[in-house]
Amino acid sequence: MEAPLLHLVFGGTVKDTQGLEFVDPENLDIIGIYPNYAKALDAWRGASHAHVDEANTKYVIVHLHRLLDPEEQSEG
Repeated sequence: MEAPLLHLVFGGTVKDTQGLEFVDPENLDIIGIYPNYAKALDAWRGASHAHVDEANTKYVIVHLHRLLDPEEQSEG
């Protein structure tokens, strides 16, 4: 069994919709940590769609597995 490729989904209000500088990093909306990209993408879509009317709210997916093991070149 392969190890899960962990992904973090979180978001909040950004200063510029083209960037990732969050207005209030101490109060980010942490959606969760997921064992693969597909589940993280589903969570990201749900959070993003729930805030579609808030133009300056952005949700992102962070590939935790890449941070935990930078030598790993696996996609996902």
